[in-house]
Amino acid sequence: MLQRIQTIWILLSVLAAAFLFITGHDVDVFGTFPIIDVVSIVLVIIGALSLFSFKNRKRQILLNNISIIINALLIGVLVYWVQKLSGGIDFPEKGIEPVFPLIAVICLFLANIFIKKDERLVKSVDRLR
Repeated sequence: MLQRIQTIWILLSVLAAAFLFITGHDVDVFGTFPIIDVVSIVLVIIGALSLFSFKNRKRQILLNNISIIINALLIGVLVYWVQKLSGGIDFPEKGIEPVFPLIAVICLFLANIFIKKDERLVKSVDRLR
């Protein structure tokens, strides 16, 4: 069902990927790494698929894990990008792009916790029948 708490966490991770796509064009992240543009769109698509596969919890967890791996790789690329810029690591001057994948990873971990909790609840009810 779409009114579960994990839906909110997955939606927040999709919004984080969308914000990465939107804010990245302001600071020219994509001039350096054009793959980030494509990865952001892929993360939004995977998140939407996960959001609407609420009837299949195993697929939802798998899609969330794939998204976590992609976001972790994206964090590495963005940290590399921040270190390559001149002036050291000063986030107000360089933007907040590395924060969005980190937010998405945290939200997806929380979503997976609640999905597994639902799975355990369904299994326990099935045992009682």
